[in-house]
Amino acid sequence: MIEAAMIWNEPNNKSHWDPEVDPDWSLFADTVKRAGASIAAVNPAVTRVLGGMSPIDPLWVKRLEGHGCLDAVDVVAVHGFPLDWNLWSIHDWPAKIAEIEAVTDKPVWVTEVGVGSFGAEEVQVFGVEKTAELLVGRVPRIYWYSLFDLPQEWGATTRHREAEGSSYYRHFYMGLIRADGTPKPSLDSYAKVAGEMGLMQWFHYQDPRLDDAVAWMKRLGTKKLRTGLSWADSFRPNAIDWFDRQMEALADFDTTVTFCFTPEHLGIQPHHTSAARDPQAFADFCAWMIDRYAPATTGTAATVTPQIAAA
Repeated sequence: MIEAAMIWNEPNNKSHWDPEVDPDWSLFADTVKRAGASIAAVNPAVTRVLGGMSPIDPLWVKRLEGHGCLDAVDVVAVHGFPLDWNLWSIHDWPAKIAEIEAVTDKPVWVTEVGVGSFGAEEVQVFGVEKTAELLVGRVPRIYWYSLFDLPQEWGATTRHREAEGSSYYRHFYMGLIRADGTPKPSLDSYAKVAGEMGLMQWFHYQDPRLDDAVAWMKRLGTKKLRTGLSWADSFRPNAIDWFDRQMEALADFDTTVTFCFTPEHLGIQPHHTSAARDPQAFADFCAWMIDRYAPATTGTAATVTPQIAAA
């Protein structure tokens, strides 16, 4: 079932939100306020999560608070990759959580945490075990990124590959299972904490790994999953058939679903990281998805008529 809806993904990372279009975050704040209100109108029981920040930045949280954005969410989320991209030690996780707790009274979830096997698979084993030691019991939700390695032929979603240099290739080694389907040693370490640490796995449009992912998660004892439904993908052929299949396959997990990615033809700039020309259109997409996959059980919620799946 869907227990939470995340509004965007890593919005303070230019790979996911274009700061040149929205330098003061006012457009993002308006997007969150509209989406949060629309989600609550359809099903007020769904927890609304501010898209996980990366880097972890309390000043960014205060900026959004100044725009009135935090009133539209129930949870603030953070992402961290201290052995791969971040400039802080894995041992600093409790302190990084405390930085955000100091500027908001919202619960803080860790909706992506990961350590890759790019350097050595033994490093990832250490990363899983140390992350669990530091975060289980410290925050209400933790999601390990990810179950599967990203196949190199798919490419990583980033707008600054050149700036990353060789670190770009770390994107392809974050999974507990290799791209060829064989498990890494870290999978055994994760299995020991699967009941307390969820998984974050994004499924691409018509992703061939979906059924294998479900089988692995059930075998591991994973209870909580974070995934996504792409607004841009909703304009692909047979998109709703794919969304239906994905969400039906994931029905046995407590799922946080992330809504993000602007359709190119609806952005201020023609890119999935751009703010939308009409932010209410994104809010309508969020409401439509909640109405379809997490409808309220009472008669008090709004009825949603989808209007945006026709390009």
